[in-house]
Amino acid sequence: MDKKIVLIDGNSIAYRAFFALPLLNNDKGVHTNAIYGFTMILMRILEQEKPSHILVAFDAGKTTFRHSTFSEYKGGRQKTPPELSEQFPFLRELLDAYKVSRYELENYEADDIIGTLSLQAEKEGFEVKVISGDKDLTQLASEHVTVDITKKGITDVDSYTPEFIKEKYGITPERIIDMKGLMGDSSDNIPGVPGVGEKTAIKLLQEFGSLEALLNSLDKVSGQKLKEKLEENKDQAIMSKKLATIHREAPIEISISDIAYDGYDGEKVTKLFKELGFNSLLDKIEGSENKGDIQLEEIDFIIASEITDEMLTPQSSLIVEVLDESYHQADIQGLAIANENGNFYIPTKLALESEAFQEWAKDETKKKTIYDAKKSIVALRWKGIELRGTDFDCLIASYILNPSESTEDIAAIAKNKGITDLKSDEVVYGKGAKRSIPNESVLAEHLIRKAVCLTNLKDIFIAELQENEQYDLFTNLEMPLSLILADMESIGVKVDVERLKAMGEELKEHLQELEQKIYELAGEAFNINSPKQLGIILFEKLQLPVFKKTKTGYSTSADILEKLADEHEIIEYILHYRQIGKLQSTYIEGLLKVVHEDSCKVHTRFQQALTQTGRLSSTDPNLQNIPIRLEEGRKIRQAFVPSTKDWLMFAADYSQIELRVLAHIANDQNLIEAFTNDLDIHTKTAMDVFHVKEDEVTSNMRRHAKAVNFGIVYGISDFGLSQSLGITRKEAGHFIERYFESFPGVKEYMEDIVEEARQNGYVSTLLHRRRYIPEITARNFNVRSFAERTAMNTPIQGSAADIIKKAMIDMADRLRKENLEAKLLLQVHDELIFEAPEDEIEKLKIIVPEVMENTISLKVPLKVDYSFGKTWYDAK
Repeated sequence: MDKKIVLIDGNSIAYRAFFALPLLNNDKGVHTNAIYGFTMILMRILEQEKPSHILVAFDAGKTTFRHSTFSEYKGGRQKTPPELSEQFPFLRELLDAYKVSRYELENYEADDIIGTLSLQAEKEGFEVKVISGDKDLTQLASEHVTVDITKKGITDVDSYTPEFIKEKYGITPERIIDMKGLMGDSSDNIPGVPGVGEKTAIKLLQEFGSLEALLNSLDKVSGQKLKEKLEENKDQAIMSKKLATIHREAPIEISISDIAYDGYDGEKVTKLFKELGFNSLLDKIEGSENKGDIQLEEIDFIIASEITDEMLTPQSSLIVEVLDESYHQADIQGLAIANENGNFYIPTKLALESEAFQEWAKDETKKKTIYDAKKSIVALRWKGIELRGTDFDCLIASYILNPSESTEDIAAIAKNKGITDLKSDEVVYGKGAKRSIPNESVLAEHLIRKAVCLTNLKDIFIAELQENEQYDLFTNLEMPLSLILADMESIGVKVDVERLKAMGEELKEHLQELEQKIYELAGEAFNINSPKQLGIILFEKLQLPVFKKTKTGYSTSADILEKLADEHEIIEYILHYRQIGKLQSTYIEGLLKVVHEDSCKVHTRFQQALTQTGRLSSTDPNLQNIPIRLEEGRKIRQAFVPSTKDWLMFAADYSQIELRVLAHIANDQNLIEAFTNDLDIHTKTAMDVFHVKEDEVTSNMRRHAKAVNFGIVYGISDFGLSQSLGITRKEAGHFIERYFESFPGVKEYMEDIVEEARQNGYVSTLLHRRRYIPEITARNFNVRSFAERTAMNTPIQGSAADIIKKAMIDMADRLRKENLEAKLLLQVHDELIFEAPEDEIEKLKIIVPEVMENTISLKVPLKVDYSFGKTWYDAK
């Protein structure tokens, strides 16, 4: 084997890569552009140079022996961008996976390590290649040492040999330091001789040979001004040369034999590439089994004509294919099972008619790896089949690992884990008007591939969940919750259709009244729902101030109208008209469309894997967003009634849960004391901020305190607070300052959590739910500010979401243990809604607060308020 050593200037190449490539992020929010560029360079070096020995040298710190000579050495350099700093640990991990030696030495620079090793290597008969972005290292070039300097990007290089340097500068490599002594180096803050540039320095060295010879022969220098400069800066020139000189006898503790290279660890490199999201590089790794891919084309499968025992094993992956998003009563296209005995496609009709399949499906001991357990359970339940034993849900696992990633399609999730040859549903079924079910063999193969994919994903996900300390969150919270949500969706909520229709008629009449009043104030009839016509009325006829124009005319958006509220009486009526119109179309007509004909129930779908905070959301219909601040909106809840005669609705909600979570996380003693003593937190805040006694707190003070209390949770700015309270930005700023003086623990939390997000790329809830926030290091101020507010809020809002989810699980267990008939129907933000027989209400009044208040232990008590009545509206 040829003796060839490659020495890489780690810091320099990392900087080059960072600034050559746009900011990239992996799915965990870690910046990766420097790592990616560095990896590309490293792979090219290993492939082209085929070194027998290799080392990457790093700078050990900011201070070196050169600072004792000149304290301002490298003094002008800007601070390393945090987006780059966070990548260095991964660079070191990358080198370890590649089994490439790395080294740094206290008080010395990477250049000195490279200079020392290159001299040793040359003496031992090696060919040496130095890789850097810093031309200082060109002084090392010799007959056996070539210095590659990266130019633009990461692939364009100049190879500095003695011949190249002679041609470029007209001097030998050892005179590079003399040139630096004269011209200096602004990047390292080496002063040189003021007014002497590269051309002059080279000309002088070509004439005099060296810096010392020049300074000893100043009388021979032509040009009086140049002569004076050299005379005045003799010592500075000598010092500059010394600073630029690479130390080639640094006290390194490694030898050439220590940096021998015998190839990389394919398994470790593959794992790291997947973690970093370098999927495009996986194909280039030898010994990478899949380089992430599962060769699905090699999978054999059977289209079942009967159900056999070999299909129904104790551990299988199961696909229940339901394409309709509104999967309650939707058609099941087919089923697929993958296990140790093979891969089996089961036509829907066969599954629905097979007693053996149905027994296996409902057997809790027969464990099923699945995708979207809730959807599968509900869809099968509508067909009369109970599905139990869903012990691993790949949809939920993927969501926990990265809530910002789309989980709509197994293929998309698989691709992110290196499984790249599973077709998406869109490819197989088409979309929109072209959506159709393919023939059975194509459908069967697609479902089987999905099932096999789940088997592979399970192992990947378990390892990642455990590594992130999220396996408990997955196993003990989200998985059991999916079963409770399936029950809630299946049960549904009964709607008094006649009451709802009557409300619709009342709203129609109200709309007509508002319409007439608006026409009267406008002086003419027009289409109120037309922004163009409304704009003409408001801004041309009534001459109201114009705040914003659009391409099609005047803006009449809600925020614009609210600014105009004091300008004309018509505005109040228009805003009310819009609110009533939305209630009529979205919540009256919308609800009537989705009421089940036979049961008179609506079956909302709870989206468990959607929001980045962990909150549940409700769709088809959305029962969480009924606008209850408007009395007409609140009345819509009158249409939601118990499903059984003489039963009642029972509602329980957490009081100020986010502020209580904030008190716990921030460990703010004033907040903790207030909640522990059951004080009104808004009154307490007003007392502290305005420095008044409790009986001196006015309603306006309390309103301001309430706004800042809840605003702080969302990282509110002085501008945001000024807008919500109608005060000046300066007043709002003073208010926030006084708040932080009163609650210093909260201020410290806000600062710490933003810094934590910068360091980790994510923030976590009390139960280890993560939210990745890559924008936290964005250069754009507005983007970064939003990310900072997200970092402040997510641990609070996310922990509150985790708490109510756990409360749902605990409540379901308690209802079973108490053998009660009461059923959990809905979760709306911090509230749980049940229906129950009237004779169970007294029991619920005891056990619901008891369970919800003790579902998690905080430094402050949790508090639950409850109410009950004949309708959801009455349970308020």
